[in-house]
Amino acid sequence: MKEELETSVLDGVYQAEERLKGVIVKTPLAGNHNLSHLYKANISFKREDLQQVRSYKIRGAYNKMATMSRKELEKGVVCASAGNHAQGVAFACNTMKVKGTIFMPLPTPGQKLEQVKMFGGHYIDVVLHGDTFDEAKDAAMRFCRDHSGVFIHPFDDPAIIEGQATVALEILEQANEPIDYLFVPVGGGGLAAGVCTVFRNLSPETKIIGVEPSAAASMKKALEKGKPVLLEKISRFVDGAAVQKVGDLTFDRCKNVLSAMAAVDEGLVCETILSLYNKDAIVAEPAGALSVAALDKYKEEIQGKNVVCIISGSNNDITRMEEIKEKALLYAGLKHYFLVRFPQRPGALKTFVMDVLGPDDDITTFEYTQKNSKEKGIAVVGIALKQNKDFPPLIEKMKKYDFFVNYLNNDPSLMNLLI
Repeated sequence: MKEELETSVLDGVYQAEERLKGVIVKTPLAGNHNLSHLYKANISFKREDLQQVRSYKIRGAYNKMATMSRKELEKGVVCASAGNHAQGVAFACNTMKVKGTIFMPLPTPGQKLEQVKMFGGHYIDVVLHGDTFDEAKDAAMRFCRDHSGVFIHPFDDPAIIEGQATVALEILEQANEPIDYLFVPVGGGGLAAGVCTVFRNLSPETKIIGVEPSAAASMKKALEKGKPVLLEKISRFVDGAAVQKVGDLTFDRCKNVLSAMAAVDEGLVCETILSLYNKDAIVAEPAGALSVAALDKYKEEIQGKNVVCIISGSNNDITRMEEIKEKALLYAGLKHYFLVRFPQRPGALKTFVMDVLGPDDDITTFEYTQKNSKEKGIAVVGIALKQNKDFPPLIEKMKKYDFFVNYLNNDPSLMNLLI
């Protein structure tokens, strides 16, 4: 019975592959020289960032709608998404001439919002609602009940999973050698469930590592608890993987197949985005960089191995780059913010610059208002370092000359005002 079930699931994936011919791009599996040299491994990228809608999400969305009857489609489809699933549904609506209503969280990056409208054209309406994907999804479900629409789930649906699973079929077809490690980004778990379905049957020796942001580690928590659980609070920064609760079906497909879950810091994700851009000319969105960001955690294990990382998407708003750069510098220990006490006398700033700062230190932020009724004033100062080893001497000299008041990097509420 178990073998029959597995065969049936795989048949669904092969059928999805047929439906998607002529619709999706068979994205390349490309070797990465820089990381292969760094980690002494054979590392390749599955470039789903080069897909038509710049992410793998088109696979599941189109496959789901292609399995629906004309009567169902005529009711209109509804979805909720932080961006990439919305683009896949919008593309499918336009291609299949179906009316769609797409709910997206209010903080959705402008680039993703504009892309959804562009791909969907006059076949879709966009509704912005709530702060998170889950709040947008609740609104979409209410809309479905009120208007008899058909909900296109972003991950917890067999047809969605089968569509995403075609990524795995392509990887196995394109790989010249057996794959030892596969790193896959995880949000709600649709892609991971599809990959697990295929590799469990066709390449069971491959170790599959799921990767999610540490501030939204819903699959990791589900595996710990033995069932999907709702995270009370998540960070939305890695918007393509910021999901409070993974799906029941995706969890079931992943729980016995994933070798491990790796949670990575947002700052490390930002470092990875910048590295991919500067070294490989790859523009990855935060979720798209997750799989690569996890490699360093496994640097000992993957030496000499064949490794594949799925670059899941490239829908990154250029206006976010300053924030990405800032988070990367903070994570690397190269950017620091302080409250600094300045005597209200001529020459105080010169003393700070000449006697406190090192020769390679740079002031990037300086906010200070002189108040004549006080002997000393407080300034917010941001300092960039060339090397993180320069931090202890900086603190020491600030205290020696009585400039130091407080270090702000460890205070999230204050840092939110600065970056």
